[in-house]
Amino acid sequence: MLYQTPDAYLQAPRKSVALVGMSGVGKTRLAAMLRAAGAWFHYSVDYRIGTRYMGEHIVDNFKREAMRNPFLRSLLLSDSIYISSNLTFENLAPLSTYLGKPGDAAKGGLDFEDYVARQAQHRDAETQALLDTGQFIEKAREIYGYPHFLCDTGGSICEVVDPWDTGDPVLSALSARCLIVEIRGTEAMADDLAARFAADPKPMYYQEAFLREIWDAYRANHGEKPSAVDPDAFAIWGFRRLIAHREPRYRAIGTRWGVTVAAESIEAVRGPADFDRLLAEALAARTGAETRQHG
Repeated sequence: MLYQTPDAYLQAPRKSVALVGMSGVGKTRLAAMLRAAGAWFHYSVDYRIGTRYMGEHIVDNFKREAMRNPFLRSLLLSDSIYISSNLTFENLAPLSTYLGKPGDAAKGGLDFEDYVARQAQHRDAETQALLDTGQFIEKAREIYGYPHFLCDTGGSICEVVDPWDTGDPVLSALSARCLIVEIRGTEAMADDLAARFAADPKPMYYQEAFLREIWDAYRANHGEKPSAVDPDAFAIWGFRRLIAHREPRYRAIGTRWGVTVAAESIEAVRGPADFDRLLAEALAARTGAETRQHG
């Protein structure tokens, strides 16, 4: 780890931290709070994905839809209008819309293989955006003068790394530059997240093998052809399975590559001092556990 002891972290003049955890555990809220305090640079991996690596795909998708409308088609062909994505830290809808959901086209679904191709684009984009962390640490300090750096990883980081591989290239690069902090949610939080997802299903990223497994299982259970699957129904059905699939991967990242803090502790953080104290406690807990293990 970048910081081996609480003192090493607390006394570091330039702190670098990467937050890991499922959606809803407080990563982005915490990042926004630290950014607002003035000394922390907020690097959003999802924002980097949507602007640097998926931006052209997103805009091309907008243009395809616009070309289906005769009025917009004529304006677009005559260069009378331009189309762009207004993606922000708080609004990732353009990226989500592009990823889409598989199923019935009449209900907004994508052909399954087209969906798999977009998932692969996202996997490659997320991997590269995570590997860009080091260069943004340098930019944050050399160009903008921020002493501290926070990497707000996406909820699907656990899907694009192998936390049990000690040579995983993404986690190796990230842990060399940042203290990896897993924010661990509770079963109650997972229940709440699932309920909110059911009320408003959003596109998600899946590992391809897992995606094909649950896609086949859903269709077998419901007896539906791929083109007849309700996109939202599949997303809701698969979401609980996705949470269960990700949970041990998140845990392995925290235990093998960094430290773990409870989501309830994050809720109590009100500023940088609270944040530093929480991470120092997590480092002390890990150091103590390792001492007992080897003692």
